[in-house]
Amino acid sequence: MEARVSLITLGVEDLARSRAFYEKLGFKASAAGGGDGVVFFQLGPLALSLFPRESLACDAKQSAEGSGFRGITLAHNVRTREEVTQVIGEAVAAGGRLIKASEEAFWGGQSGYFADPDGHLWEVAWNPFFPLAEDGALTLPP
Repeated sequence: MEARVSLITLGVEDLARSRAFYEKLGFKASAAGGGDGVVFFQLGPLALSLFPRESLACDAKQSAEGSGFRGITLAHNVRTREEVTQVIGEAVAAGGRLIKASEEAFWGGQSGYFADPDGHLWEVAWNPFFPLAEDGALTLPP
């Protein structure tokens, strides 16, 4: 696994309110995600996304209530569909816990989840619409 974080997703209660908050802080929303119920911001080599908390928990097959889901996932994007399964396997072999096996995603790519030893959720994703640079940087469309 390459040592990097490419996308941070925050689970939010009110997407419009959260988008307005970050835009007031100077974040510029990307056209990526359009009206799909998600907002993306480019943050240098990283991207930040805002996604409804309940939907994010459902995607990770977790309960949005209690301590099982903390309202945030970290993402490690990969260059190929096959790498999703490979990286999740490496994480599990290193002591992580499989949360959601690699599967085709509703947005057209491939993704799965693992938890680190402290329970922090990581999504491993291949997104054909967000190609990675040679250095692993994820760049959102303007």
